[in-house]
Amino acid sequence: MRLLLSTTIRSAISNTNPSRTFKFLTVSSMATTPKPNEEGTAKRFWDKFSKESILTLYTPFVVSLASGNLKLDVFGHYVAQDVHFYKCFAQAYELAEDCADDDDAKVSIVELRKRVLQELKNHESFVQEWNLDLSKETTPNPATLKYTNFLLATASGKVEGMKSPGELATPFEKTKVAAYTLGAMAPSMRLYVFLGKELKSLVDVNGDEHPYKKWIDKYSSEAYQATMLETEDLLDKLSVSLTGEELDTMQKLYHQALKLEMEFFSAQPVDQQTVLPLSKHHIPTEHGLMLFSDFDLTCTVVDSSAILAEIAIVTAPKSDQTLPESESESQLARMTSADLRNTWEVLSREYTEEYEQCTESMLANEKVEVFNYEGLKTALEQLSGFEKRANMRVIESNVLKGLNLEDIKRAGERLILHDGCMHFFHTITNNQSLNVNVHVLSYCWCADLIRSTFSSGGLPTMQVHANEFKYENSLSTGEIIKKVESPIDKLQAFTDILKNSDKANLTIYIGDSVGDLLCLLEADIGIVIGSSSSLRRIASHYGVSFVPLLPALVKKQREYVEGGVFSWKGLSGVLYTVSSWAEVHSFIVGS
Repeated sequence: MRLLLSTTIRSAISNTNPSRTFKFLTVSSMATTPKPNEEGTAKRFWDKFSKESILTLYTPFVVSLASGNLKLDVFGHYVAQDVHFYKCFAQAYELAEDCADDDDAKVSIVELRKRVLQELKNHESFVQEWNLDLSKETTPNPATLKYTNFLLATASGKVEGMKSPGELATPFEKTKVAAYTLGAMAPSMRLYVFLGKELKSLVDVNGDEHPYKKWIDKYSSEAYQATMLETEDLLDKLSVSLTGEELDTMQKLYHQALKLEMEFFSAQPVDQQTVLPLSKHHIPTEHGLMLFSDFDLTCTVVDSSAILAEIAIVTAPKSDQTLPESESESQLARMTSADLRNTWEVLSREYTEEYEQCTESMLANEKVEVFNYEGLKTALEQLSGFEKRANMRVIESNVLKGLNLEDIKRAGERLILHDGCMHFFHTITNNQSLNVNVHVLSYCWCADLIRSTFSSGGLPTMQVHANEFKYENSLSTGEIIKKVESPIDKLQAFTDILKNSDKANLTIYIGDSVGDLLCLLEADIGIVIGSSSSLRRIASHYGVSFVPLLPALVKKQREYVEGGVFSWKGLSGVLYTVSSWAEVHSFIVGS
């Protein structure tokens, strides 16, 4: 696949939501016509802030609930706190009805309030079915109060930038309060539907035996989803007349409500051993947590080779450009930008063709049913040889010659990481109590690019293991100091780091590609982020199993015996899959 034009890669560096890229010198086309936005306001807000829903799903309370071994008194405390929520909702709907100017909106609000009051009655059936004693649970806890106070303040018109409630003279001003109130309630409804459906898919294997099946069935039901959709539909209608600034205010309220819901679930007092967060179950004096991560496409949206290619092309002299003698003497001789582009395209095409040939060769033998690590390792030695030959062609072509270190650092500062990635590394490196040692292992040709990326994000001391450029007066000579070129090199770096550690470590490796496979499997916990088809194809051929992380955690929680331990071990042939860094963060650190 050919290297795209410079504007495409510039967009990939600076765009806040660019497309995922392929390995080596290619980037995926982002020159597609966006589809018209057919989603309503509520759905757009939910999609934008989906991270909070993932964090909620990974709370100890929700995972224990899904596993079925949540203690009954803990569930009872939750039910009692949820009663405060429903009472607050009923009051908020009543205030919103007074503010709504449209008769149809008033009717919808009245109907939604009736359903809330019915839900309060339904809670009584929970209490009876599980024989819960809620007599001591009459006081809302701090997390409950934060949300209910926030919602009632919003429903009373106490929103930043608005007039005080007594000054809301016109019907339109009051209607804004109704819209804002729905904006602070809608995320709660959708979150419960989301949790209900996710838990339903996790517990269906247990059938009627699950102790909290009735709760799960309720929130995964079509009836509850219909109520959620009616709430969102009303929010969309009330939003039509709002200005851009007012929609921004509503969005902030929506996000705040979702965060407060997450805090509510996080605050539930789960008085039992839980499988997560992982960092909580280590004894710092005896064990450490050693975390390894790939960089290209695991952390980044664009592969670093495409970035370096773009730097080379846009900083190279044009064909008709003659540098002043004083300037030319200080620079290494370079190809023109046109020649560089042509050369990159040839290298890219050769790499893609040979990579496909190498992959087919690795799959030539019969697929196995039982995990065969040694067979996979032997196959990946072919890939290692190919990667090293490809790098040598890059060096010999001189396409990396003359890149300025300052340009590389600036590109690193602008490099976009996947949502939540930098925040995760911030959290684990800045919290000394976690006792986590972090290493980045990468094929990247230029470790300075990686260091600049993390340094610009406030992490100047990240331990980076990658290749290095050779420089003369801050200009690259075109040579690469080879340190990590292949899956075998990565595994060697991984092993050497562990050998030099002075304590026993639980190891986690996070990666996305075939080059990460050996480290992923050797680690106690291998986490695959993204959906690389070549990774899955090759790994599956040698008996590797892929298991979504959340179901695996629920299974471990379900099988946990009081007084036991949650064990993890490498070379099991099982890798855990996630779709985002929010899942990684929730699993290791918690929400």
